[in-house]
Formats: sequence, C-alpha cells, structure tokens
Amino acid sequence: MAGITLETAQKHLDAWLEAELTVTTGQSYTIGSRVLTRANLTEIRNVIDYWNKKVIALENAKKAGGRNRVRRVVPRDL
Repeated sequence: MAGITLETAQKHLDAWLEAELTVTTGQSYTIGSRVLTRANLTEIRNVIDYWNKKVIALENAKKAGGRNRVRRVVPRDL
C-alpha cells in the first residue's frame, strides 16, 4: 500500500471528516466587501471516500495476515 499504515490512513480520514464538519457550518462568508469561500464540499467528500476505502483495505489486510489468499478449485467427476 505504498508505505501507508492503518494509523496514518485513519488520521487522514479523521482530518477530512473534521474538514467536512467545518465546511458544513458555513461554506462561504463575507467580511466587509470581501467574500471568502472555503473548500468545495464535493471534493472533500471524494477524499473522505478515498481514505475510507484505504482504511477498510488496510484493516482487511491486517485481518488476513497482510496478504490476500486466493484458492483455485477445479471440480472433477471421479
């Protein structure tokens, strides 16, 4: 997984979830005559999906001993 650990992926996921909460409280606001727009909520949700999938994959790899096991069965009529 390119050196990404489960702990690192979980930290990134938590940070992006926090960013989503921050953006949902107010995506843009005005100070005087200036308008400030925060990050795009759609992009944040896409990154959350990415890190969530990464966390799930790393958890599954940890359960399986770090590798995927594939077995091939050929049915035969004896």
